[in-house]
Amino acid sequence: MAMDNKTNNRQDVKLSNQRKVYGDTLIELGKENKDIVVLEADLGKSTMTYGFQQEFPERYFEMGIAEANMISFAAGLSLTGKIPYTNSFAVFASGRAFDQIRQSICTARLNVKIVGSSAGLSDFGDGATHQSVEDIAIMRAIPEMTVIAPCDGVETEKVTRAIAEYDGPVYVRICRNDMPEVFPKDQEFKIGKPNIIRDGKDITIFAIGIMVSMALKAAETLEKEGISVRVVNVSTLKPLDEKAIIDLAAGMRGIVTAEEHSCIGGLASVITYILRGGAVPIEVVAIEDEFGQSAYSHDELLVHYGLTDNDIVKKVKKILGR
Repeated sequence: MAMDNKTNNRQDVKLSNQRKVYGDTLIELGKENKDIVVLEADLGKSTMTYGFQQEFPERYFEMGIAEANMISFAAGLSLTGKIPYTNSFAVFASGRAFDQIRQSICTARLNVKIVGSSAGLSDFGDGATHQSVEDIAIMRAIPEMTVIAPCDGVETEKVTRAIAEYDGPVYVRICRNDMPEVFPKDQEFKIGKPNIIRDGKDITIFAIGIMVSMALKAAETLEKEGISVRVVNVSTLKPLDEKAIIDLAAGMRGIVTAEEHSCIGGLASVITYILRGGAVPIEVVAIEDEFGQSAYSHDELLVHYGLTDNDIVKKVKKILGR
């Protein structure tokens, strides 16, 4: 049964849209830095880059439905000193242009930013062909690529700005729909650094994207039952401060990872690799090895694929034997 779009959101949390924040931040960056250019694959009104086009038409390149060519063009622009932000749906940004990203961008470590919009299951109406359940795995596997999945609009603004200062290829994953704001506005975003959003002493939940707000809601539920949960936002999937992850897991009775991505190659793979050899039990909340599908809402798909706060609660209780 379809759920209301705000069913999973805490009522006291402000909502924001990552796509809109990203588009607005691009315009601000364009005013501050004339070297920033934007490339689009015929989706400007979906990725929200059309505002940049209106402000800076001479620095906006509409490449059509041709992600591979867009990436190759961006490579050339970067060699002239420009900072290209390329844009498409996440499933196409990571899949259609893989060869060009690998061969033209990453082998030469060029300064190109690849922004995958409508990530995960958030393009709920268009089904498996438009839902990216494997984009993080694809991008993480390429040497030299930095991979970031911000948890809300606040962090999206910080990420969009941070990658402009970072010299090298970056992939950023952005959700299509409104999300609860959970990243502290006064907290610095630093590439590679996980952030504690809520502290606790029994269980650590490592989460990314929309699953950070789900983890917070789960933590509130579990607190009422005397279970103390630490929620960590791991927005940078690569590179990642391994010592910080080990320290955040130390002394805990268990670990849960939560992501709107396949259980293969994403956050679960990152955390289990870092904590390999340890004795702490780990449970995973993720999409199993399967594609998405069409639905009436994003929330309906999150329920179907087991990506809710209730699913996180169940995993925590499984670890604790309750």
